[in-house]
Amino acid sequence: MRGRVYWFGLHPFGVAALGAVWLLCGATPANARVTGITYTTSQPYGSQSFGSVGQYQELDGTATGELDPGDPLNAIITDIKLAPRAHGKVQYSFTFSILEPVDLSKSNHTLLYDIVNRGNKVITGWNNVVPSPAPAYGDGFLENEGYILVWSGWEGDLLTAANRIQLYPPVAKNRDGSSITGQIVTEYDLSTPASFVPLGGGPFAGSNGRGYAPVSLDNNNPPSTLTQRVHQTDPKVPIPNSQWNFAPCTSTQLTVVPPDPAQVCVNMLNGGTFDTNHIYELTYTAQDPLVQGIGLAAIRDFVSFLRYGSSQVTNPLEGAVKYALMHGTSQSGRMARTFLDLGFSEDEQHHNVVDGLNPHIGSVRIEINTRFAQPIRGPGLQHEEKITTADADAPFTYGDSFDPISGTRGGLLDRCRQSNTCPKIFHTNTDTEYWQGGMSLDTTDAKGHDLAIPGNIRIYHFTSAQHGGFSPVAAIPTSTGICEYLPNVNPYVYQQRALLVALQQWVANGTNPPASRYARISDGTLLPPTNVGFPDMVFPTGIAAYPTVVFTGLYNTRNLLFWGPKFDADDESGILTEPPVAPDLAYNILEPAVDADGNDIDGVRSTTLQAPLGTYMGWNYRAAGFGEGDLCDLTGSFIPFAGTQAQRIANGDPRLSLHERYGNNAGYVAAVTAAANNLVSEGLLLPDDATSIINTAKSVSIP
Repeated sequence: MRGRVYWFGLHPFGVAALGAVWLLCGATPANARVTGITYTTSQPYGSQSFGSVGQYQELDGTATGELDPGDPLNAIITDIKLAPRAHGKVQYSFTFSILEPVDLSKSNHTLLYDIVNRGNKVITGWNNVVPSPAPAYGDGFLENEGYILVWSGWEGDLLTAANRIQLYPPVAKNRDGSSITGQIVTEYDLSTPASFVPLGGGPFAGSNGRGYAPVSLDNNNPPSTLTQRVHQTDPKVPIPNSQWNFAPCTSTQLTVVPPDPAQVCVNMLNGGTFDTNHIYELTYTAQDPLVQGIGLAAIRDFVSFLRYGSSQVTNPLEGAVKYALMHGTSQSGRMARTFLDLGFSEDEQHHNVVDGLNPHIGSVRIEINTRFAQPIRGPGLQHEEKITTADADAPFTYGDSFDPISGTRGGLLDRCRQSNTCPKIFHTNTDTEYWQGGMSLDTTDAKGHDLAIPGNIRIYHFTSAQHGGFSPVAAIPTSTGICEYLPNVNPYVYQQRALLVALQQWVANGTNPPASRYARISDGTLLPPTNVGFPDMVFPTGIAAYPTVVFTGLYNTRNLLFWGPKFDADDESGILTEPPVAPDLAYNILEPAVDADGNDIDGVRSTTLQAPLGTYMGWNYRAAGFGEGDLCDLTGSFIPFAGTQAQRIANGDPRLSLHERYGNNAGYVAAVTAAANNLVSEGLLLPDDATSIINTAKSVSIP
């Protein structure tokens, strides 16, 4: 049972043809609240034919929907009762895209819903091993499998642009029709100096974010504050209001087509710039909050409509969908967890919305269901956007657990268990989610114990990999960018592909998937950050500015925050009081242990890691001029091995050289082959991908 106790005397911390398709148990057609569809594109998806599935076609368009604010399943949406209504219903619209076999009977009858990331499709690129330059469909993995791919808009704080998939939610108003106002905080952290930033252009938004308009362009009335600091914990130094202003963005300041003249930019005056070495934090009074939480219902109702049909709108997938999977990556992985947590896995007809769910590289939830929500923001990293609701709000676990830091008892499965709509879940993550995302909180308690994982959950740690992965056909980078070390080149796409097949088979046929693989306290593979094994190592990097890896033990702490009495932290919903109060309570964060090479011991170890060419880490540090020494956001590190024993001794490198490990290319290929065969036998690598990996290994030079 969910709930949060009182602490310290404070407020509680949480206050086609028309017809039915694949009906459940003879139920009547589901009346998913999609009220209309307008197609803007209907065209062949290139000229490629994909195996036995054949050609694909693409359907793009705009859909409209409506919600009954009195329905208990919608009541959790913040401010839905303050949204305008027509005929008693709240109206919204969104863009969508469907990629389907021309002959739907040749599909695998599985709808694969990819939650878009800041308006962009993700799953097609991240599940392809592609040549360069790649066609739109890469190597066609998803198409050859026969998936029906679907995307739709759920995020309202995006500027309209070509090919961006987004939601158009209503604006909440006071009951007398006047504008709702509130103080909000946003942050800017640039990789290139600029004299201006779009109001909604935070670190993860670029120029794509739609900021909430200030009550006034006068930054003194009501008073606004712009500060700067190098590190998150440094004092915030105010920038005088005379040195910056609010002003409508010009057409050259926004990259959207067409330009949005209503958007506001923050400009440095008198020749000033936003530089790359500072974090800039803006606090101002905004107006007209979007009802962003409608995005949760928009996903639920569109997937339900495509799956079960409607009595009102023609379903383009009629008769084709037997199973539905949902995938979310990073920002959209956090959205997937929130979707589950807030009960949107149950549609208005009380059907399961999806059978399988894959939150990928998203270890916390997302700020989507608050007044003035900014879902475009990041999850709260060590260097930037640290102050977000997602940073430290329990529950983190899927199963029911008690969190003594916040006083929360609950889990992400609480609502779906009550409605019997829980999907089968694969939660996949990388090292970066441990060092930056507090992933250990998803599987452990504050007393130093592993938690039991529910039977419908599998957790897979892509060992020694970075957040965004790496393309296995890309050249090893030579530039460190804003980081000290080269990025991590350990790909996890092959494991991701195998697990997608396993999830579909678990849903469709009941085939048991591979057991969970992740770091645990009980076997010594999950330890305090300073004890994981790095402090005793000194690795030469080959980079003049940073000749050796210097491990500082830095990780992203998670501290409890109090956002005021109108915010329900259990559900990450309600009205925030910004900035929050910090009661000085911190979570116990643990990290994966490493071996003598500095590579992780636990988890799903790729062929790259089992036959390594260097050390692969999920963390990196920021370089000089970019907040030097802080964690480098979502980028990992790669430190190559020396070629020969003589070279490593000359470099002072304690790690065995490539020649000492493998002798020659044949020895390396043998090691890769053994690793690939083992992964295939364990269901963690597809046979065709194993063959490709082994063939690629034959071209690797071993001195």
